[in-house]
Amino acid sequence: METIFPMAHYVVNLDPFAVRFPDGWFLEGIRWYGLAYLAGFLIGLWLLNLYYKKGRSPLNPDETSSLLTYLVFGIIIGGRLGYMLFYDFDRFVSDPVSVFMIMNGGMASHGGFIGVAIALALFSKIHKTPFLKIADLVALVSTPGIFLGRIANFVNGELWGKVSNAPWAMIFPNSDPSKPISEIAPRHPSQLYEAFAEGLLIFAILQFRFWKSKPPAGQIAGEFFILYAIARIVCEIFREPDVGVSLIMGLSRGTFFSIFCLVLGIVFIAIAKTKKKNAK
Repeated sequence: METIFPMAHYVVNLDPFAVRFPDGWFLEGIRWYGLAYLAGFLIGLWLLNLYYKKGRSPLNPDETSSLLTYLVFGIIIGGRLGYMLFYDFDRFVSDPVSVFMIMNGGMASHGGFIGVAIALALFSKIHKTPFLKIADLVALVSTPGIFLGRIANFVNGELWGKVSNAPWAMIFPNSDPSKPISEIAPRHPSQLYEAFAEGLLIFAILQFRFWKSKPPAGQIAGEFFILYAIARIVCEIFREPDVGVSLIMGLSRGTFFSIFCLVLGIVFIAIAKTKKKNAK
């Protein structure tokens, strides 16, 4: 006998498209997911220019625009390759061309971090700017994009949480499309948890640290990685592991890769403190 769940829970059945194109066009339309990325980059650009005006960034507007170009490629290439390698490797091997199908979704934040790190290393070398200082600035402006990306995940009805009877639990039709909505179990809206913890909360903490003090270069980047790792690990408790993606050492992929972020954050802070000590 099928379980019938009360319909008091909100049903997440939102249109993933902000604009739909007529039939026959190359693209179906403009997705909220793509707009989230665009808005994240624009907010980042605005913040970087604000830091320059306030004397807290060494990058002038032209250099900031150049940095943003590096970041766009780093995030998109790293995020997409990271998703295919970390979460959908079998598909990547059988159909390598699928890596270019970004319009169908599938980006990994940890892969994006790797892509950004490589992009920053290139930018730092070519423009002869301190890597740690630029890393701090990028860490400061990255969280709005993370927040908007998680909101877009929610709109898409993807990356849902585990089954829950909490009053705020929601029904995600895509979680079990073979059943009528009345028989689909409500779940944690883990995308919203991540939007708050990985996006808004970290943004507020880092902005406070940045404006209220002058930490050594690399400190902010290190704190970002540590805070993100903790937030992601906590949110993974409520998030349903991706279908078909095996655990690693009993941990979800998100938790496992976040451990590396935690270690990386500690390394950044250790380097920052060492450089500060040596400078005295």
